[in-house]
Amino acid sequence: MTNDMHYGKDYKVVPATSTKSGTFEKIAEDLWYQTIQIVNLCYVTNPIDNKWVLIDAGMPKSANNIIDHVTEKFGKDYPPAAIVLTHGHFDHVGGLVDLVKHWNVPVYAHEKELPYLRGEQAYPEPDTSVEGGMVAKMSKFFPTDPIELGDMVKPLPADGSVPYLEEWKWIHTPGHTPGHVSFWREKDQTLIVGDAFVTVKQENLYDVMVQNKEISGPPRYLTPDWKESQISVEKLRNLHPKLAITGHGLPMEGEDMTKNLDYLAKNFKKIAVPDHGRYVETDKGTGTVSQYRK
Repeated sequence: MTNDMHYGKDYKVVPATSTKSGTFEKIAEDLWYQTIQIVNLCYVTNPIDNKWVLIDAGMPKSANNIIDHVTEKFGKDYPPAAIVLTHGHFDHVGGLVDLVKHWNVPVYAHEKELPYLRGEQAYPEPDTSVEGGMVAKMSKFFPTDPIELGDMVKPLPADGSVPYLEEWKWIHTPGHTPGHVSFWREKDQTLIVGDAFVTVKQENLYDVMVQNKEISGPPRYLTPDWKESQISVEKLRNLHPKLAITGHGLPMEGEDMTKNLDYLAKNFKKIAVPDHGRYVETDKGTGTVSQYRK
């Protein structure tokens, strides 16, 4: 089946990067993160049997980069037991087809994300009208076509468990995409966020390039449901994480994490929601931007 897998028709390299690209470091027990251009992915090991799981798959054409770092960490090209996705946007599945073909391992995602991973449905077009900066304007060039993984992609277990990682649970955090999930380890209150919130103003090219740390909502130009996004941020705030690794931006921990996430949850409409935009103004047909932001 792996021979039938392919990327979407609009798959292409996106020439955006940051000063932190190339980062590969241990951030917590059994947890490493890597930055490829402007996005983060995680390597999580299971201390019980030494199997490991890759969370997300980087930017387009990043498979060789990921394989090289696997070799660096494990001393050889040591396949993960599985690849698990926070969601299926292009910058989180950019190397996925090549990695699955190379390693022949299963992929897991929330059931509501499967249409975007089985070639059935494209994501909504980016909203270039939102305010925030040059990246928002550039987003019209970002790939949105679904990739085709066929039967190599499976739904995450309904009980909230994460395959091969007994200490972790997945949490449904929709809004940025319908099947977006985050990952939670209770014992040390560690959170792998995905794009439910980020720690950089992802719309602003300068902030992205230099990785200015600032908590923010999900990337505005690719978020179609702001009410669900707010509920998801509040859900994650209520976990009281001590460490968060987001899909974009630097890790945030300790009191810095607590204060900033609480502030974002309490002021979500002011901080995260655009003043104008296609998906704000027609938010599930409920009314205008001014009605939502009250």
